[in-house]
Amino acid sequence: MARKETAADAANAGRLKQIALTYKMTRKADKKIGLVLGGVGIGVLAVFLAIGFLIGHPVYLGIFGLLIGLLATAIVFGRRAERAAFGQMEGQPGAAAAVLDNIGRGWTTTPAVAMNRSQDVVHRAVGKAGIVLVAEGNPNRVKSLLAAEKKKMNRIVADVPVHDVIVGNGEGQVELKKLRTTMLKFPRVLTGPQVTATNDRLRAMGDLMSNMPLPKGPMPKGMRMPKGR
Repeated sequence: MARKETAADAANAGRLKQIALTYKMTRKADKKIGLVLGGVGIGVLAVFLAIGFLIGHPVYLGIFGLLIGLLATAIVFGRRAERAAFGQMEGQPGAAAAVLDNIGRGWTTTPAVAMNRSQDVVHRAVGKAGIVLVAEGNPNRVKSLLAAEKKKMNRIVADVPVHDVIVGNGEGQVELKKLRTTMLKFPRVLTGPQVTATNDRLRAMGDLMSNMPLPKGPMPKGMRMPKGR
């Protein structure tokens, strides 16, 4: 019993530490986060207390309002933390790969399947929607990368739909913060076994970066392309 309690205490301490770290990181980009969270929590509690006094049950409504206030605060904190994280990542090479890595179950992501000397890059994600090629970099340059990669995909897996997305803030592009939502909106046309078979065929083909270890998240700015490309 003592061991279980110790493990539970350690887990809780870890969660609190993680929340504190997330708050500090968010506050760097969102200076008003403290005021916003405080306003949400106090505002919700005040509304429920007012209703409680009106109907003659301030204690019950106060407790309920406190719980709802904490929940509302947590939701707002999560959304603003996510927005701050995307703001810090946006524009960094490899940011799209970091988003793809956290898209959820059912997707297999391969970063940097194509790249040029200017570090414009194309990542690949395979799921029930088929193959999604996600490009980041100069819009004019990545189009040729995408076209070449789509041609390769159509030659190797002609029976699998291939979608392409360019990450950016321009016309026809997808903002980094909307990339995950865009990916999940693609219609699911493949079964689980078909996804596995597609991954096997692509894995057998090999990729540009198959022999180069890549760190998760944004790639270092000083990273150089291998010669011969």
